[in-house]
Amino acid sequence: MSEEGQIQFSAADAALGYLYQVRVALLWALRRLKFATDFLVSVETLDDVAFETKGGTPVELLQTKHHRSRTASLTDASPDLWKSLRIWFEGRAAKSIPADAVLHLLTTAMAPTGSAASHLRIGGRNVETAMAALQSTAQSSTNAANASAYEVFLKTSLATRKAILEMVVVIDAAPSVSALDQELRAEVFWAVDREDHDAFLDRLEGWWLRRVLKQLVAVGQGDRILAGEIEAEMSDLRDQFKQDSLPIDEDLLGFSLDDATIRTHAQSRFVHQLELIKAGKRRIAAAIRDYYRAFEQRSRWLRNDLLLVGDLEKYERKLIEEWEIVFEAMRDEIGNNAAEDAKEKAARVVLQWAERVSIPIRPRVTEPFVTRGSLHMLADEVRVGWHPEFRDRLAALLAVSRGAA
Repeated sequence: MSEEGQIQFSAADAALGYLYQVRVALLWALRRLKFATDFLVSVETLDDVAFETKGGTPVELLQTKHHRSRTASLTDASPDLWKSLRIWFEGRAAKSIPADAVLHLLTTAMAPTGSAASHLRIGGRNVETAMAALQSTAQSSTNAANASAYEVFLKTSLATRKAILEMVVVIDAAPSVSALDQELRAEVFWAVDREDHDAFLDRLEGWWLRRVLKQLVAVGQGDRILAGEIEAEMSDLRDQFKQDSLPIDEDLLGFSLDDATIRTHAQSRFVHQLELIKAGKRRIAAAIRDYYRAFEQRSRWLRNDLLLVGDLEKYERKLIEEWEIVFEAMRDEIGNNAAEDAKEKAARVVLQWAERVSIPIRPRVTEPFVTRGSLHMLADEVRVGWHPEFRDRLAALLAVSRGAA
């Protein structure tokens, strides 16, 4: 393999390792929520993943090791094993890790039968045998990568070695980063209907990734993720997946309009409709933003089978019926002989109705951009409009555009 290929391979492994930490942290937090609601969880603080009491006392630390190769082995001289031991031994010496904190080594590698790691599993434990094997390795191995770990291990008293190893639990042959899907799905099994598991997890993991990122940025400032935050997010998502609701994705709520999106929609029919009635630039920009949000959110609902095409058709019929009442009232009010300025002014009143009206697609889906954006989508299909003569005006405008092209 070329040097470039080796670098790419190494980078991919490192990225998978970090993703593994994040997903394992969520999985273990969900499991812990079943019996405790007063803990803190963090990534890359005291350890790869750390669980602490609300007072900040570490109670459970995880070292996570991910390997793409199915043949990875946790031998007595494994760098994965010794790196973890060095971190824990140094932590105990520095008193940053309490004596009663459980120390987990979670790895996709397999501990060979009779190895030190195999004697530190939950079942069939024999700490004294494991300690003897580790001492023998530390004294005889020439593995330079483990040299500092060997030194820390050997200079620690026998009593302290045994005390630390009593708290070490090896979980080998763990599921890979992609296989964690099944484990996570099991933890949310009762949260929503079976057919909604994937969509629910997508949104939960999206929130979790953003929350971990916030925690990582604030490392050293005492930021930890509260169990209550996870519970609150789970509760909120459960509500969104009820029959009278739909999930609203956080990234769409936070979407900021950019120049590329404006250029993409500059020649769209719903934008031409706004230009016909001399809507201001900021008003047009808001319409493009809401159009994008509604289009993307509706597409996601359909992809996740949270909404059927028939549901959208019913919703659009309802929007059109409500629009017709306002639109025809406007036409009656201005009459057939109104000046163009009066027509444009009256049209902007109809647009104002579209910007303010709330017509939920489901009773609990009250996010305004869904209604506003859906009306602009209908305007793009020329099924609704704002100018009293929007169909004729738009047809003439597009004909001129085609001729110029």
